[in-house]
Amino acid sequence: MALVLHSGPGNKNAFKALIAAEYSGVKVELVKNFEMGVSNKTPEFLKMNPLGKVPVLETPDGAVFESNAIALYVARLKEGNLLFGSSSIEQAHVEQWMDFAATEVDPGVALWLYPRLGYIPYAHVTEETAIASLKRSLGALNTHLASNTYLVGHSVTLADIVMTCNLYHGFARILTKSFTSEFPHVERYFWTMVNQPNFKKVMGDVKQAESVPPVQKKAAPAKEPKAKEAKKEAPKEAAKPKVVEAPEEEEAPKPKPKNPLDLLPPSKMILDEWKRLYSNTKTNFREVAIKGFWDMYDPEGYSLWFCDYKYNDENTVSFVTLNKVGGFLQRMDLCRKYAFGKMLVIGSEPPFKVKGLWLFRGQEIPKFVMDEVYDMELYEWTKVDISDEAQKERVNAMIEDQEPFEGEALLDAKCFK
Repeated sequence: MALVLHSGPGNKNAFKALIAAEYSGVKVELVKNFEMGVSNKTPEFLKMNPLGKVPVLETPDGAVFESNAIALYVARLKEGNLLFGSSSIEQAHVEQWMDFAATEVDPGVALWLYPRLGYIPYAHVTEETAIASLKRSLGALNTHLASNTYLVGHSVTLADIVMTCNLYHGFARILTKSFTSEFPHVERYFWTMVNQPNFKKVMGDVKQAESVPPVQKKAAPAKEPKAKEAKKEAPKEAAKPKVVEAPEEEEAPKPKPKNPLDLLPPSKMILDEWKRLYSNTKTNFREVAIKGFWDMYDPEGYSLWFCDYKYNDENTVSFVTLNKVGGFLQRMDLCRKYAFGKMLVIGSEPPFKVKGLWLFRGQEIPKFVMDEVYDMELYEWTKVDISDEAQKERVNAMIEDQEPFEGEALLDAKCFK
């Protein structure tokens, strides 16, 4: 008995097994005339998967459901298959990235795309959460791919197959170029994968979405037929003022909960004014910008923090180190309204040191930043004591991109504003 995959064409979860089969030299037939909502409700199908979900693989030894499990089964049919990696640690990393694709990438795409297609109810707050989560996941993926062509090792593995399939609907349906350009290494990776012959044989030509699908409007409820009038009409009541109700799809969105930082007492420091001063000062930086900063600085409403990367011994490649810092700043975008930062990459030869200075609203690093930006735990954070002249001068030097900095050359200096 041949392996038969029960699914409709174009199902990204079915693609996983079909691509794995191409790499493994295993014959998998896609069932003919499959009709979603009909074929998967038959008694025969429900014996294979009681939930009626697709895909399902029919094998001589029984049925297998769940797309990653099916892809794993297909790949294991080839002895010594390198789709699993070439060592125990590579095998673990393959499973790691398969899990990451399933638990981090796939839900973010689905919770953004499916409500807009009308598959599940749309809620603006849910969409914002999904987009933020997806950006965080793609940021982590982008950092990894900055120095790796494939997710694991030096050739395609099951991790690449699963990741690419889980990104497929995103790129094809909702992730426009303006969105994915923030993650250039993910872009390069995705287009490299989908143009591999074994991927292309299954997926065909993939084109990127040109726009985000509009939210599907709810259908207006059908009008109830009017009851036949009684022969004798009841006395007419005085006309009541007509209440105009907004259509359901135009219901005003519920106000977002306020960020706790917006509830702090007003500060004399206007962050945007400092950012403008920093950006517009081209000469006499110490006399104009640095002096202006301390004139504006409000130690009750803001706090200053030094950060030092914990793993500088890993910073052996300059462009990888720069990409690492760039990814961090990208993920800090969620606090742009409340923060200003300088990140310095220090040294003329590896390993390079990464140090930073951050200005945050409030007396502590905002909790939502610590919770959402995973890079934060990669740094040691020290609150600046501005009564210490040495620390204050270090702040000045970092804002100014002073070179040499602490006796070493600057490879690069980046600003978050």
